Formats: sequence, structure tokens, C-alpha cells
Amino acid sequence: MNRNPVSILIGAILLLIFVALLFVFQVRQSEIAVVTTFGRPTRTVEAPGGPYWKLPWPIQKVYKFDQRVQDYADKLTEDLTADNNNLLTQLYVGWRITDPEVFFPRFANGSVIEAEKVLEGMIRSAKSAVIGRHALSDFVSAERDVKFAQVEQEILDTVRAQLKSNSYGMDVEFLGIKRLGLPESVTQSVFDRMKSERNVLSSRSQFEGEAEAQKIRSAADRKAAELLANADAEATRIRGLGEAAAAQTLPVFQKEPELAAFLIRLSALEASLSDRTTLIFDQNSPPFDLLGGGATNALKRVR
Repeated sequence: MNRNPVSILIGAILLLIFVALLFVFQVRQSEIAVVTTFGRPTRTVEAPGGPYWKLPWPIQKVYKFDQRVQDYADKLTEDLTADNNNLLTQLYVGWRITDPEVFFPRFANGSVIEAEKVLEGMIRSAKSAVIGRHALSDFVSAERDVKFAQVEQEILDTVRAQLKSNSYGMDVEFLGIKRLGLPESVTQSVFDRMKSERNVLSSRSQFEGEAEAQKIRSAADRKAAELLANADAEATRIRGLGEAAAAQTLPVFQKEPELAAFLIRLSALEASLSDRTTLIFDQNSPPFDLLGGGATNALKRVR
């Protein structure tokens, strides 16, 4: 009985595909593979690509793991601070598999779910221990002097140390506080304390402002005193010069009193006629009598 060549070709291709599936595997860019022989890890393939050869099941089997950082968030838990206050916290974590050959036997067939359960227990223990060493003011403070970064780093160091000492084949890349809360039993006391801290800050700012204002007022008073002292000294100097000049002219005026009176009236008239002044006056009243014949008569008397 003759068989159709096309059917034979198709059958051969399917057989080759089946054999390839049994003996060949590939690794993606984001994956890392562990080859087990009779259930025990014997080879790790980290380079992406392929094809890679293996013996068919049940002799060998390939387990593939995501080598990228995986996100995880623990549950919101309540812990006691160093000053005996309850605090609700939730953390976010980024972890990844660092050694598949170690990771695979520690968890059932390299189960990520089982790994996160172990990680959750470590995080809960480390978080409780670190929070117990810090006061509530390190998390909630009116002065904004919180220590989130320090607390996060302490928890991260503790978890990393536990993972390394227990050889889990995994590591935590980053860790941070995702959520922070206060139970109702301590909320009012925290608000009262924050209000008290704000009052202290307000009083401090007011005191500093008053001190600065007093400093400015003292500097202004000192400057004003210096200016007044300089002005008094200048006035004394000018008066001295005027008195000296008056002392030189006094003998002349004593000999010629009418000349002195004439010059005084003339100065008064000059001062009254400055800046385009309009005057209504009696020409017989001094010093305006100089505008009439008073000036001539005065000059005659002086002569």
C-alpha cells in the first residue's frame, strides 16, 4: 500500500517538533532557567536565547524563573514604638532571585508564592524590631524631623542579613514605607502633642522675631544718636563761626548804630521779597519804608 508523500513529510515534521520539545528549550531575556536531573538542580542557564539541549522528562526537567525585580507589599500591621505608642505601617518591597540553584530547593519547585510567604514573615519581624527602637516622633512630628529613611534602611539591612544567613537565593533590592497610620486610641494624643509642638515653634519664632526687632531698634537708635551728635557738633561749629564774624563787625556797628539798623532792615526786606512774593504793606512801616524815601534818608543819616 502506497502512502502519500505529503502525509509522510507532515508526519516527519511533527515527529521532529515532538523530539525538539523533548530535547530542546529556550530562555527569554527576562528569564533564568534551572535544569534538574531526577528532581535535583544540576545546571543553571542565565544567558538568553537557545536552543539548549536537555534529556527528556522524567530524566531532566527545566524550571524557568523571572529574574526581574518583583514588587511585593506586606499587610498593614500594628506595632509598638519605643515610647509605647501603637503605629500602623505597611511596607513595599522589591526583591529578585539571585541564585536559582539555591532558590529552587528551598521552596517547592521554586514557588514564588512560598518565597513571598517567607519574605513576609521576615519583613514583619524586622519591622516590629526596628519600630520598637524608635519613638513615635520619628514617624509623626510637627517639626517634620521624621526619620523615614533611617527606619527604612534599618529594616532593609535586617531583612538582607536574614536572607543571606539562611541562604534563600534571593535578595531585597529596595524597601520603603508605603502606608502609615495611627489607631483611634492614640490619634487624639498625637494631635495634642503636635499642637503643643506647634505652640513651642510659634513661641520660639515670636521670641526670635522680637529679639531681631529689638536689635534693629537698638541699631536705629544708635544711628540716630550718632546723627544728632554730628548735627549738634556742626551747629556748634557754625554758631562759633557766626559769633566770630559778629565779633569782627560789632565794633563797627557800635560806632555806626544807624548803619546797623539800616542793614538789618535791608536784610529783612530782602527776605520778605524772595520767591516772587506779593505783599500788601504800609510803606511807612519798617522795613518797607526803605521802598519809599526811607532808604535815602537812612543813607543820609549814615553819612
